[in-house]
Amino acid sequence: MFDNYCEHLLVRDQVTKEVVGTYRLLTPAQARRVGSTYSDIEFDLTRLRGLRERMVELGRSCVHRDYRHGGVIMALWGALAEFMVRNKLDTMIGCASIPMLHNGIVSGDVAASIWQQLKASHLAPIEHHVHPRLPLPVDRLDCSLTVDPPALIKGYLRLGAKVLGAPAWDPDFNTADLPMMMRIHDLPPRYRKHFLGM
Repeated sequence: MFDNYCEHLLVRDQVTKEVVGTYRLLTPAQARRVGSTYSDIEFDLTRLRGLRERMVELGRSCVHRDYRHGGVIMALWGALAEFMVRNKLDTMIGCASIPMLHNGIVSGDVAASIWQQLKASHLAPIEHHVHPRLPLPVDRLDCSLTVDPPALIKGYLRLGAKVLGAPAWDPDFNTADLPMMMRIHDLPPRYRKHFLGM
């Protein structure tokens, strides 16, 4: 329901012209037109209301499996940085998905364990905490597994992103979705210089 309201960043292979990377961006103006963001469906974002006028929602991030060597995601992030500056936006939010299937077994243990790790190291200040509408029942899951977050989440964390609260369960995609926020002023200096030239 959001696709037609969004801007779509695409990375194409220069030789084949095949689309090899995508991002879907919902601007504040378009979020008002559609009535919400995708994140609003999964989380109560009341505490973010003061940020909404300069907040873009990122979604549908995808890189073709044959191109996951870093160049495509760097091209997407570079274009995203230009988009943010050009449109005078400073905050990005989105739902970062963790598959519920692990080693062939449907389980939320991996997502619960990742949440426990990130809660200790990358949790946003309380004034930005959000609450899942359909929470993943982390208190009934094994949160002690030693697992790495998915590559995209690790990339966001390197860029200074914060986790806004506990994961929601998305039954349509059978994923645990972590609410995340990245703000331009939180970019580490080397990424600020690389993407923004400052």
